[in-house]
Amino acid sequence: MYHGKAGRRLGRTSSHREAMFRNMVTSIIKHESIRTTDTMAKEVRKLADRMITLGKKGDLHSRRQALSIVRDKDMVGKLFGELTERFRNRAGGYTRIVKVGYRFGDNAPVSILEYIPDEKKKEKANPKSKAKTKTAE
Repeated sequence: MYHGKAGRRLGRTSSHREAMFRNMVTSIIKHESIRTTDTMAKEVRKLADRMITLGKKGDLHSRRQALSIVRDKDMVGKLFGELTERFRNRAGGYTRIVKVGYRFGDNAPVSILEYIPDEKKKEKANPKSKAKTKTAE
């Protein structure tokens, strides 16, 4: 029976899969975007969102739980500082999966897994919205 077996196996042993997910979560914290297959992106998304949730708690136990997965103190510092402040007012859905096509070697569907950009940066990038507000005043 297959009861209680959550998650995809991805053709790897459990230790290989766990190490791969740790590396991918560390990379997404570092670069805020990674390119991988659709199924891997869907699995890593769970861990990436959980890391932000731990960062939002901000206590010592959460930091230690994050360190047990990420294993890079600088990236945990970034997680508990910069990324947590970005998502402070957001209740969930910190990542997005954008499908970008197929890989040349084996025709596997490929996606980009990324953290949602900061809303303040969107306002700065769109000067037309500021121009409209200044003329309305």
